[in-house]
Amino acid sequence: MTKFALVCGAGGFIGSHLVRRLKNEGFWVRGVDLKFPEFAETEADDFVVGDLRDQRVVDAVVDRRYDEVYQLAADMGGAGYIFTGEHDADIMHNSATINLGVIDRAHKRNIRRIFYSSSACMYPAYNQEDPDNPNCKESSAYPAAPDSEYGWEKLFSERLFLAFNRNHGMSNRVARYHNIFGPQGTWTGGKEKAPAAVCRKVAMAANNGEIEIWGDGNQTRSFLYIDECIEGTIRLTRSDFEGPVNVGSDEMVTINQLVDMVADIAGKTLHKNHVPGPLGVRGRNSHNQLIEDKLGWRPTQSLRKGLETTYAWIETQVRRNAASNA
Repeated sequence: MTKFALVCGAGGFIGSHLVRRLKNEGFWVRGVDLKFPEFAETEADDFVVGDLRDQRVVDAVVDRRYDEVYQLAADMGGAGYIFTGEHDADIMHNSATINLGVIDRAHKRNIRRIFYSSSACMYPAYNQEDPDNPNCKESSAYPAAPDSEYGWEKLFSERLFLAFNRNHGMSNRVARYHNIFGPQGTWTGGKEKAPAAVCRKVAMAANNGEIEIWGDGNQTRSFLYIDECIEGTIRLTRSDFEGPVNVGSDEMVTINQLVDMVADIAGKTLHKNHVPGPLGVRGRNSHNQLIEDKLGWRPTQSLRKGLETTYAWIETQVRRNAASNA
């Protein structure tokens, strides 16, 4: 028998890849988002362009029992969007409104399980001050002190979905994503994440030229390729473990090392011009012992392999954009 899935945020980077994976598994998939995917046609059987802040839209799309529901919809972006402080009210209001509406409607439709995508941004800033030794174990979340209002909203919504488990007999699943990247993701405009921004800057730079890097470049991060993110998401959703659990790579690099890796992939020699900019925490790295213990799985793909595919895609976008503006 056909299984049915709902993907909220299906017009976004992760959501569009998730739709493709579910379709390959034989699901009938409904997607909903403010917009269609930007870089490829949606593979959803039914795609609703609608605002999930509007309860009428939520009621319209959650109109049946689904075998799987994925709540990825959020107001989000990279450091240039999250850490300036200029969008704090919108980020908190928009994302919380979506989550409150989706879980209420799902509960009333007797949908028992929703996957919710939280973020590593909910971890305490005080545990991420040493770039060489950040602490992002799941158990380190409290006392809470996220570095941004985006992180505070994610922490609230984690608790919301898990409270519905306790009080209403639901079996929601919560993952904390760590810097997901790959082809068909946002690569320009201010909401892009670091790998996409670096790939764009390298693609646009002339050999022996320079690119701007925010801060000293010694801040550390780990980056997870999209295919591994989707695998971890589906494994958690279908498991007996509610989370929260990290879904991320534990291959930590500095931003300077990330730039060097992308430049090497591009075959370019580039000078880094360090400039002021929003940075977030000094260090962050996914701690993957819990996901291995609970799911018998952890991400294994190397950062370089994912960057090779991503850089090739972004370089193509840069060339197309330049040609269209010529």
